Amino acid sequence: MSKRIKLTTAQALVKFLNNQYIHFDGKETPFVEGFFNIFGHGNVLGIGQALQEDTGHMKVIQGKNEQGMAHAAVAFAKENFRRKIFAVTSSVGPGSANLVTASATALANNLPVLFLPGDTFATRQPDPVLQQIEHFHSHKITTNDALQPVSRYWDRIERPEQLMSALLRAFEVMTNPETSGPVTLSIAQDVEGEAFEYEEAFFKKRIHYVDRILPSEESLERAKEEILTAKKPLIVVGGGAKYSLAGNEIADFSRKYKVALVETQAGKSTVSSDHPYNMGGVGVTGTLAANKAAKEADLIIGIGTRYTDFTSASKTAFNFEKSAFINVNVSRMQTYKMDAIQLVGDAKATIQKLGDLLVGYESEFRNQLEDYKQEWLNERKRLAAIEIDLNDEAYQPEIKDSFGREKLKAYANELGTNYSQTTALIKVNELIDPSSYVITSAGSLPGDMHRVWNSTVENTYHVEYGYSTMGYEIAGGLGVKIAHPDKEVYCMVGDGSFLMLHTEMVTALQYGYKLNIVLFDNSGYGCINNLQMGHGSESYCTEFTKTDGSILTVDYAKVAEGYGFDSFTANNNQDVETAIKKAKESENSTLIHIKVLPKTMTDGYESYWNVGISEHSANANIMDKAAEVLSMRDKAKQY
Repeated sequence: MSKRIKLTTAQALVKFLNNQYIHFDGKETPFVEGFFNIFGHGNVLGIGQALQEDTGHMKVIQGKNEQGMAHAAVAFAKENFRRKIFAVTSSVGPGSANLVTASATALANNLPVLFLPGDTFATRQPDPVLQQIEHFHSHKITTNDALQPVSRYWDRIERPEQLMSALLRAFEVMTNPETSGPVTLSIAQDVEGEAFEYEEAFFKKRIHYVDRILPSEESLERAKEEILTAKKPLIVVGGGAKYSLAGNEIADFSRKYKVALVETQAGKSTVSSDHPYNMGGVGVTGTLAANKAAKEADLIIGIGTRYTDFTSASKTAFNFEKSAFINVNVSRMQTYKMDAIQLVGDAKATIQKLGDLLVGYESEFRNQLEDYKQEWLNERKRLAAIEIDLNDEAYQPEIKDSFGREKLKAYANELGTNYSQTTALIKVNELIDPSSYVITSAGSLPGDMHRVWNSTVENTYHVEYGYSTMGYEIAGGLGVKIAHPDKEVYCMVGDGSFLMLHTEMVTALQYGYKLNIVLFDNSGYGCINNLQMGHGSESYCTEFTKTDGSILTVDYAKVAEGYGFDSFTANNNQDVETAIKKAKESENSTLIHIKVLPKTMTDGYESYWNVGISEHSANANIMDKAAEVLSMRDKAKQY
C-alpha cells in the first residue's frame, strides 16, 4: 500500500500547487507564482489556514476587489506568455460573483488563471448559509455556477478525494497551449477544512512539458504552393505569435520575402514598429498603411489570430474575392476560419519550417510597403502636432460632425484645456523609456494606441482587447509590474475606465509595486459617444453631465493623492514633459491627470465595423446611417 499523508483539502491544494512546474524550450520553472486573495468566511478557515501554515515558494497578495485582483492575475499570465500563473481565491457568494468578469477576460484572451471561489456546504446541514442563493428547481446551483460559461474547465469539489482528479485535469488544461484558459474549482467551504489520507505520490514534483508542435508535411506543402503563387502576401501577427515568442522569426521571414506585416491588438509589439514592412495595427482600429496593404494582399497568413471583428473589420478588411488564407495556430478550430489552409502548430516552429521551403521567393509588394508606411508616418506626425484654437474657424476635431464649436468651447472652459488626445499620447510615447510596459483596455485609447503607439522594444505593448474590459487597466498594470518588477509600467486609462475600477492602486502601494497611471480625462464615455453620434443619434447618457446639463469635472489627481500616489496635472506638452520626468524620478506610484478635449482621438482609416443599429426610427439621420450599415453588411463576407 502506498504511503499516505493526512491533510485537509485546502492543505492538499496548496501542497500540490507548490509542486507544479512547466518545461518549455529547455527551461524549467515553477508554474504557480502565488495567490491573490480576499478572505471571507467561505475561504479564510480553509484555504486561508492552509496558506498561513505553509505557503511554500508562493507569493500571497491581498487584493482589494475580487475582479481587480483577478485581472492582475490575468495580466501576469499574459506577461509570462501563459507559462506562469496566479491562483485567485475569494469567499462564497458576492466574492465569487465578482470573479465572473475577470474569468471572461481570461477566457476571451486564452489566458490561464486558477479560480478558487468558496462555495456552500457539501453536507447542506446549515443551509441556507450566509450568502447562499436558493432555487426552487435545484439545490446544487450556487453563485459559482455563473463561472461555468466563462471557464475553460469548471469543477465542483464536494469530497476531499475529488480534488485529485480535478487538479490533474485543471493543470492539463492550463498548461496546454491549445486549451489554455481559466479554470474554476469550486470547493465547498466545509470540504476545504475536511481531512483526508492522500497518497503521498500525488504531491511529487510534476513537470508539464510543452512541446513546439509542427503541422503535417502535407499541409506545409499546400501552404508552400499557395505562397509561391501569391504576388502580395500579408501576415496578420496575432497573440499566438507573441506567446510562441515568434517575433524574430516573423521579422526575418517578412524581411527576406518582402511580406507585409499587420498586427492585432494582442500581437502588437511581437515585431518592432520600426520593422520596414510592419504596417501597424489592422482593421477597425488599424492604420491607413495596414488597411491599404490588407486590401491589396492576395494571400493572408494569419499567425495566432482569431480574426475578431476588429481585426477583420467585420470581414471587410481583406479582398475576399481574390485572397487566399493560410492560418497558423495551435488551435485547430482557429485554423478553420476563412476557409484557410490549416497549419495546426506552434507559430515559431511553423514559420521557421515554412521559411525554409520558400528559397528564391520574393513578393511584388516591394517599395509599395515603404510608400504606405511613409504615408502613415506623415499622418502620425500630423496627429502629434495638433494645436487647437477653437476661435479659428478652420479648426476641425478628428471626430467631425458631432459636437458643435460652442459645445467644444464649453468643454475647454470647464476642463481648462485645449489639448488633443493624440498629441498627448504620442508625447508620452516619445518621453518614456522604450523598454517600459504600457497597458490599456477600453474606450478610445486602445484604438489610438493600436494606430499611433510605436513599440520599438518587443513585447512591451499590453492591450486587453479580447474582452475590452473597463477597469482592467490599473489592475492589469499591477499584474504586469509583478511580472516585471524592474521595469516602469504605464497604465493608460480613460476617466470612464478609472471610475469603473481602480481599487488595486491600494494593493500596489501596499506591496511596493510602482505604477504610473496616465489618466486621459474628457469627462465622458468618449468612444461610445462617437459610436452613438456617428450613427445618427443625439448624445445621450454618454457624457458626464449634471442634471442641469453642465459638465461634471473631477480632480483625479487629488483622488490619487488621497490614496498616497504622487500626482500631477497636465494640460499641454510642457506639462506632460515635466510630469513624466518627475514620475520617472519618483520611487512612489504616480498618476498623471491629462485633461483633453472630446473628439480629439483618432478616427477610422478606411475601415468598417458592423454594429447593431436601429432599422426603424423617426430620426432621419439614424435611418440614413442604418442604410449605410446594411449596405456594407451585404458586401461583407458572410462567414
